[in-house]
Amino acid sequence: MVQRAQRVGGSSADPANTPARQRNKPFGNVTRGTTNPNRLRRVDRWLAGPQAWRLRLDWTPDQAPLVVDLGYGGSPTTAVELYGRMSKSCPDVHVTGIEIEPDRVRRAKPLEHEGLDFRVGGFEIPVPGDAVMVRAFNVLRQYDEADVRLIWATVCARLSPHGIFVDGTCDEIGRRSTWVALDRNGPQSLTISLRFGAFDLPSDVAERLPKALIHHNVPGEKIHAFLQALDQHWLAGAPLASFGNRQRWLNMCSRMHDDGWPLTRDPSRWRLGELTVAWSAVDPL
Repeated sequence: MVQRAQRVGGSSADPANTPARQRNKPFGNVTRGTTNPNRLRRVDRWLAGPQAWRLRLDWTPDQAPLVVDLGYGGSPTTAVELYGRMSKSCPDVHVTGIEIEPDRVRRAKPLEHEGLDFRVGGFEIPVPGDAVMVRAFNVLRQYDEADVRLIWATVCARLSPHGIFVDGTCDEIGRRSTWVALDRNGPQSLTISLRFGAFDLPSDVAERLPKALIHHNVPGEKIHAFLQALDQHWLAGAPLASFGNRQRWLNMCSRMHDDGWPLTRDPSRWRLGELTVAWSAVDPL
């Protein structure tokens, strides 16, 4: 079992000269593996909702769209839940749970059925074909920040043309979540999803930022400025609190958009306590 901020196994290798999929062992480290049922409902709702079009574009009669739960942990619960949620949007979807620890995979095998299986592996994604979606939640936060870009590049190399890789983090019961969405070209957006009543200020989510951002929440950095702007508009909307936190959140998102922050303008998602901003607005590089 590893602790947080471990260097990823093989991270000194040049991925251009030594592809991760050609390594003799899975690319990565064994994580702590802790999880809880229904913990990832927020990101699953996002994948099965506004991102479901990717499944339809990459579907063929000979190849079902592949969704990967990467690093599902000590229990296969999140992979089973992912299949249940994604199959409602795409009945033909195939979900593969990947874990680097063989014992965890052996324990999950009895739960396999048509559309769901489990494999030993790491960031190299040892599956035939390319993945339409890869979800890695509470995984990269246990690695060193210096390894994030290598891990991103390794996983994104296994995506289909319309594929997406979600690198995210959430609290123990899934009330505070954030995730970076990447495609073959790299990071595209940051999403923040909060349960109303589970925060005082939007910036309370800072401790759950993805590894690429969590150490950059300091004055002078883009992510810090973004969170501070959210807080300012949240506080300014206090008079709307009598109408409920949802109205206050909608007002905050609208004000942020009006200020020029590149938020995805989607009130239907805002109503869920969710907002998505272009990666360029928070990119620490």
